[in-house]
Amino acid sequence: MEYTIALTDTPDEEIRKAIVAPLVQYNELKAGPSGYRPLAVVLHNATTSAVMGGMWGHTGYGWLFTQLLVVPEALRGRGIGTKVMQLAEREAILRGCHSAWLDTHEFQAKAFYSRLDYVPFGELPNYPTGYSRIFMKKTLTGVSE
Repeated sequence: MEYTIALTDTPDEEIRKAIVAPLVQYNELKAGPSGYRPLAVVLHNATTSAVMGGMWGHTGYGWLFTQLLVVPEALRGRGIGTKVMQLAEREAILRGCHSAWLDTHEFQAKAFYSRLDYVPFGELPNYPTGYSRIFMKKTLTGVSE
């Protein structure tokens, strides 16, 4: 089989899909279907409807993964982040998830996630230099109202 290798810093979604397809096929052969489904909770500006922040992630293999959570600085400290996460966790439970995981930098939201009962399970030191990236998880046995 002939091949070439190319390096790019501008891959597109079609390239990603082509790379991930055989991996998904292999994983599903070994572990069964993941049940992957995207999940987003979106914060909109009430006046303009512009997206201001929210949660971006997915569910699969019984887990909720939070890839991004952003609450605009002007809205922080009002419980909005908690409401967003609770909504995502509630939906994950409805989808059959038993647990959730995410990562954050130690200078970002570790204390916030700890208040939501996430516990650290791993650390990547010096990412970025001088700080750690913290991996956290939570059992989804129910979400408070």
